Amino acid sequence: MSDFAITGLLIFALFALLGSGVWIGLTLSGVAWIGMELFSSRPAGDAMAVTVWGTASSWTLTALPLFIWMGEILFRTRLSQDMFRGLAPWMNRLPGRLLHTNIIGCAIFAAVSGSSAATCATIGKMTLPELAKRGYPEEKTVGTLAGAGTLGLLIPPSIIMIVYGVTAEVSIAQLFIGGVIPGMMLALLFMGYVMVWALLNPGKIPPADAAMTFAEKIRESRSLIPVVVLILAVLGSIYTGIATATEAASLGVVGALVLSGFQGSLTWQTFSESLMGATRLYCMIALILSGAAFLTLSMGYIGLPRHLAEWISTLGLSRFQLIVALAGFFIVLGCFLDGISMVVLTMGVLLPTVEAAGIDLIWFGIFIVLVVEMAQITPPVGFNLFVMQGMTNRQLPWIAKATFPTFLLMVVAVLLIYVFPELVSWLPAKMKN
Repeated sequence: MSDFAITGLLIFALFALLGSGVWIGLTLSGVAWIGMELFSSRPAGDAMAVTVWGTASSWTLTALPLFIWMGEILFRTRLSQDMFRGLAPWMNRLPGRLLHTNIIGCAIFAAVSGSSAATCATIGKMTLPELAKRGYPEEKTVGTLAGAGTLGLLIPPSIIMIVYGVTAEVSIAQLFIGGVIPGMMLALLFMGYVMVWALLNPGKIPPADAAMTFAEKIRESRSLIPVVVLILAVLGSIYTGIATATEAASLGVVGALVLSGFQGSLTWQTFSESLMGATRLYCMIALILSGAAFLTLSMGYIGLPRHLAEWISTLGLSRFQLIVALAGFFIVLGCFLDGISMVVLTMGVLLPTVEAAGIDLIWFGIFIVLVVEMAQITPPVGFNLFVMQGMTNRQLPWIAKATFPTFLLMVVAVLLIYVFPELVSWLPAKMKN
């Protein structure tokens, strides 16, 4: 049987199982079992047991549930109530005014969450009612929120960076550091777009609130200080080399519990809800990772990654053409799969090709996060679009249209990091030295 026939059969089995509603993790394991049982000599059951155990017992992966738990704890504190009040006074003089609270609020919460959907939902609960009450256009409110919510994937700590780091066997700390400048750049692109739109449409922005003195602004923002300190402690411990990603995640959980206790929102109910929420999400991710690891092993035994790499090399693509092709591939794949599934499903096949093209794996990780961010706002399986639909009761096409300008800005961000790779590599190299 030819390689193309085997690939076609396995892809058909993959989409047939996904379309029938089988869980993604079980689908990946099932397709891997079919491939190994039919097209390799190694016993599939033995290979599955060894691979699943090896993936589940990875020490590096322990950072993932801890960062998820930290975000869940802070999700249930008064942060969502205090953030708008703390940010609003500083935004009044900017073109676009309080629309910027969506972007800056998402950037701040991204640094303690690591999840795009959680960032979008948390900030949305706070800003959507306030901005609607003050008369801001709903299309821009929803569009900037759905787009800026994707910063939860790029600004560290990021769940998908941990998944990529484990899958590609690269330093998670280096990935975190590499995501800082692109994350800030993307937030500034979003804010720049809002400013330009506001200057072109001055009649659609409500008048500014009453002016405040600097001291009054500081007083309104004091509730944000503990969260900012926690962010600096977690990320600073990684960047300075004091702690590994897992140790920093433990620090984040303890800090979030302390912060929640001081705020008076740490009850047995919020503690158990945060723990169970983190457990459910991590179990889903762990199942997907285990299935993907087994699928990667199966593909390796069949020889598909090697054959794919050889086929791509015969096409004579330049590095830029390869990046464009991969970006298009992931955007299309994002129409059907969530970000984590895309990463774990494809890395085993694509990494040999990427390495053969001489592309740095840290840079490629940030590139992958950016194109997965695009997929978060691409119908029909754009997670942020689902979140916004649940919060606004608007139809998906309307939300996708409102979010499209931020999609284009992410395309600009990908082009910028390609033309200027130092945007990704400069800070990790600086920290290494």
